[in-house]
Amino acid sequence: MTAQATPAASPGTTGEQPGVRLARSRRNAELSLLAVAMVLVAAYGGMVEANVLDKVTGDFWIPAVALSAVFLGLHVVIRYLAPFADPALLPAVALLNGIGVGFLRRLDLADAPAAERADLAIFAGTGGRQLAWTLVSVILAAGLLVLMRDHRAVSRYAYTLGLAGIVLVMIPAVLPNRFSEINGAKLWIRIGSFSIQPGEFAKLALLVFFAYYLVRKREVLSLASRRFLGIDFPRGRDLGPVVVVWLISLMVLVFEKDLGTSLLYFGMFVVTLYIATERVSWLLIGLLLFFGGAYLAYFLGSTVGGPFANFYLRAEIWLDPFADPLNDGYQLVQGLLALGTGGLFGAGPGGGTPDVLPEVQNDFIFAGIGEEIGLFGLSALLVVYLLIVQRGLRAALTVRDSFGKLLAGGLAFTLGLQVFVIVGGISGLIPLTGQTTPFLSAGGSSLMANWLLVAVLLRISDAGRRPVSGGSAARPGSAGPPEQLHGAPTEVIRP
Repeated sequence: MTAQATPAASPGTTGEQPGVRLARSRRNAELSLLAVAMVLVAAYGGMVEANVLDKVTGDFWIPAVALSAVFLGLHVVIRYLAPFADPALLPAVALLNGIGVGFLRRLDLADAPAAERADLAIFAGTGGRQLAWTLVSVILAAGLLVLMRDHRAVSRYAYTLGLAGIVLVMIPAVLPNRFSEINGAKLWIRIGSFSIQPGEFAKLALLVFFAYYLVRKREVLSLASRRFLGIDFPRGRDLGPVVVVWLISLMVLVFEKDLGTSLLYFGMFVVTLYIATERVSWLLIGLLLFFGGAYLAYFLGSTVGGPFANFYLRAEIWLDPFADPLNDGYQLVQGLLALGTGGLFGAGPGGGTPDVLPEVQNDFIFAGIGEEIGLFGLSALLVVYLLIVQRGLRAALTVRDSFGKLLAGGLAFTLGLQVFVIVGGISGLIPLTGQTTPFLSAGGSSLMANWLLVAVLLRISDAGRRPVSGGSAARPGSAGPPEQLHGAPTEVIRP
């Protein structure tokens, strides 16, 4: 009996499986990009100190190192639990988060007395709190990756999450103003010094429900009743879900006095519906419904007032912010002046006066940063956001199940739409909104919700990029092909 020879590893290889080498290559690329991002954050912090303090202290690097340790921990979690995930997502988000922390510390330095600025503690003020919120947010993202080994499992709780999302949206609307209203918008739950913005988490819960519902109903919603101007329109009886979400978005607009949140909820549903059905008619119907409802609210605000008055005032400020530049239009006028002062290259990190902008740490952080880094710098930040959205859409294209496609596409679009309504508001393209800039603005609710969004995109991209073996993709944490989860659709739709 002759012994059977075993194939030898080819020269230059270690005998590793191709999938293992691919995963290691992606994670090493992620680590390298993360290091570059943190070097940029450290350089930004040094330039801020050079302009604000006229010197660079020996502690300028500490926030960047602290952030590096936090993000490195998440990198390790991804390396073991989502090894095939997109390597560009974490570094891009970490760069935005780091720039946000650096700019908030810059505001702390400007607010401190001149004699005490050089000795301001690294973890003091708004910048220090944002560092703490970053740690909490990244821990939540890592915990979600640990608990959610398969993104399809969350579809089991779609209806529960949908109900929870609606409740979270409506809670601020029914609370007394002293517990929910800040700067005219009822978006918060405030108890003493504690406050939370439940709508930031509601968008994630609602997106899970939308994705699950539309996978189940997409064949019905794709049916056309008549063709008009070359576009197939749906049947009248299929408009029910869109009308319901439209009414909810109008209630948010009227009772929570916030155009941005209303547009965000309705927009993410309509776009998810379009992804599911590939019917342009749903986009047209959604646009007509939203703009019709907004105009109705504006008309009622000018004639009736009451709950419509706040939206009417915001629309009037948008139409002519310089009509009352020292009162109602002050915030928008100051934002426009900051962007204009920044010009192409800006005054340099720490060289502007963003502290004169109302709510610069929240709603107008993009204008404050723009004064110091100019149009070129803002364009670079927008490219980073665009990269995150593009990578999210790519995850939607590569994942094999319908639920994952709709969920990833909806999450990516929601992030892009949120950036649009913020930048559109501060630049005068649309009326001002109460939205926060993802990963840049101060506050824990937005930061935690958006890091959870990134964690879901990482999980879905890992499933989509995982090499196929024997006709099925291996599921994280299992040795064989994935089984159909209860209530989790796995049929493939066209990207």
